[in-house]
Amino acid sequence: MKWIVGLGNPGPQYEKTRHNVGFMALDRLAARHGIAVNQSKCKALVGEGMIGGVKTVIIKPMTYMNLSGESIRAYMDYYKASLDDLIVVYDDLDTEIGKIRLRYQGSAGGHNGIKSIILHTGTQQFNRIRMGISRPEPGYAIVDYVLSTFPKKEKEQLDSMIEETCDALEFSLNETFERTMAKFNK
Repeated sequence: MKWIVGLGNPGPQYEKTRHNVGFMALDRLAARHGIAVNQSKCKALVGEGMIGGVKTVIIKPMTYMNLSGESIRAYMDYYKASLDDLIVVYDDLDTEIGKIRLRYQGSAGGHNGIKSIILHTGTQQFNRIRMGISRPEPGYAIVDYVLSTFPKKEKEQLDSMIEETCDALEFSLNETFERTMAKFNK
């Protein structure tokens, strides 16, 4: 069994914000495979299904971004899920809009959701896909930027980044994460 966690904030006011690209990617992946992500478990919305012949669990923490690790820890403890089978999908300021970067370990890089996961799992070693949202112009507060929606001029890049993230997730289910990184890190 593989489990994929997308980071974001619950509620309609955050639905289309930069901070919610992790949720957007998981919603698209679930739609591609007819998986309903609507079960309330472990402080998250959860859906289960088969993707590429692999039992896959899609998880969207409902704890708000800064507490994402609570949901992951609860899922790990209840289902005895291994971090080796986890992929976390989230927004990244240091990656250009429309690009994705895959890593299997590393620091939080200032991302509070990742900080929470590291705190609650006790490790920096877990697979992740960072979805680029770029940095704001100088003088623009980071918190306002990540909670803003994408302008029209970035919609095409956003859509292709979500598609590429789903492609990478699907590929990773039947391949090692190292091979997935080799294929999708450009």
